[in-house]
Amino acid sequence: MFRISAKLSMLMSAAFAAVCLGVALKGFFSLGEISDPQQLSDAKGFAWFWTFLGGIGVLFGVLSHWLHRTAREDE
Repeated sequence: MFRISAKLSMLMSAAFAAVCLGVALKGFFSLGEISDPQQLSDAKGFAWFWTFLGGIGVLFGVLSHWLHRTAREDE
């Protein structure tokens, strides 16, 4: 069975969060170009969804870091 270490999990979470937050920032920066209110609302929802996903990535990265640090202290 394949196992992912806490250190690899931190790196993967950081990459995931960076991609998601990059998409969110691109979405937020492009809001000024939209004139239709319905499309503007949808674009805001899209950007906030990617921000949420980036937050999940950051959360799992912090959790992996905490697990990695506490496992080293226990040894």
